[in-house]
Amino acid sequence: MQEAHQQVLPQPDTTLESVRELVSVDLAAVDNEIRRQLHSDVVLIDQVANYIIASGGKRLRPVLVIVAARACGYTGTDHIKAAAIIEFIHTATLLHDDVVDASALRRGQETANSVWGNEASVLVGDFLYSRAFQMMVEIGRMRIMQILADATNTIAEGEVLQLVNCHDPDTTESAYLKVIHRKTAKLFEAGVQIAAVLADQPRSVEEQFSLYGRHLGTAFQLIDDVLDYSASPDQLGKNIGDDLAEGKPTLPLIHAMRQGTPEQAALMREAIEAGGLEHIHSVMRAIESTGALQYTAQLARREAAAALVALRAVPDSEYRQALSALANLSVDRSY
Repeated sequence: MQEAHQQVLPQPDTTLESVRELVSVDLAAVDNEIRRQLHSDVVLIDQVANYIIASGGKRLRPVLVIVAARACGYTGTDHIKAAAIIEFIHTATLLHDDVVDASALRRGQETANSVWGNEASVLVGDFLYSRAFQMMVEIGRMRIMQILADATNTIAEGEVLQLVNCHDPDTTESAYLKVIHRKTAKLFEAGVQIAAVLADQPRSVEEQFSLYGRHLGTAFQLIDDVLDYSASPDQLGKNIGDDLAEGKPTLPLIHAMRQGTPEQAALMREAIEAGGLEHIHSVMRAIESTGALQYTAQLARREAAAALVALRAVPDSEYRQALSALANLSVDRSY
């Protein structure tokens, strides 16, 4: 791909829905592929998998795969299966996460583990992981299998790192960013990277797409951290302060402990160590007084800007503009 001299910025009124409309035919094909691949003779698998897949969500990761493939000039059909693979991997991680976190609410409805129990959620998550790898074999590109195998392993490492950091008030900003790079950003990165592989782009372009996905995914997670302390439950689809209740030291808490008074730091240390929401109002006041949400949002904006820089290697098109829009929308959202 020829390097573009100027970064194409999205139109101010660009929304996720307008990006989805741009690739609506492809997304309909992805939905059909998901439904087809979800089928199992085991009724419980059908019930749990369809429940979580149909429970809403932005489907941002499949959208990214589709738009990135089109931005690379891809004209085949394997990007449909690739997008479904990314959604299956993501859904499997959600099923497992909700068990580990003992979550009761996701996307505004009961989690699968609340409805069917932890055992069913874990096992159906395993089914989705293994089905994703079956679909990778169907595509038949060793490079794609390598990228996604590495990504799923990295995501698992991120999950374990998060578990290690849970209830640890001494978690540093650097340690926390390492978690979200592995746990969240890696799947964004892998999704756009395999789109470049499908389009037979050189490794240099692969690397730029990889950087774009990594920065966008990091920005997305940082805004999730902000929303955990600022969005309404109806907007967010889960309870405010869930991260604190689970003893997770996310960046707003880390920054507030670093910048707050000794009394505030002691309170937040206790809250992280114990978990629960007993001190939520005092913690919220400390987060507000230290500008922790603004600090986290500013870092997210820097990540989104870095994602836009990575797109300079992509020729101008409506699909590149959509990728630019998605980078900006990752930080300009309320849910």
